[in-house]
Amino acid sequence: QVQLVESGGGSVQAEGSLRLSCATSGFTFQFYPMAWFRQAPGKEREFVAAISWNSNRLYYGDSVEGRFTISRDNSKRTVYLQMNSLKPDDTAVYYCAAHRESFYSGSLFDNNGMRYWGKGTLVTVSS
Repeated sequence: QVQLVESGGGSVQAEGSLRLSCATSGFTFQFYPMAWFRQAPGKEREFVAAISWNSNRLYYGDSVEGRFTISRDNSKRTVYLQMNSLKPDDTAVYYCAAHRESFYSGSLFDNNGMRYWGKGTLVTVSS
């Protein structure tokens, strides 16, 4: 059974930091690119960050570039999202997801391209 379990969400003041984790099981984690998405109230789910299977390539959404850092530990089957300089606009439910294609080498990460999803963790940033 495939599981992706996010943790680390919570409430923080603007300019604060949080580190999200996504622990996985049930699939060959080390072969798959991973990504973080988020969905704010009343908005569509949007891409946040992605990392290739071997951590050689990192991708970020425009709104988080320079503030967020994605990483992974294949030995722990876990992907992380370090979020710094948080803003109220970062308030959302954050989801981790695994790409459909093992060893995918492209740069497109959208909802349709992801195969497995977690249930999300809520991040609330107050001003």
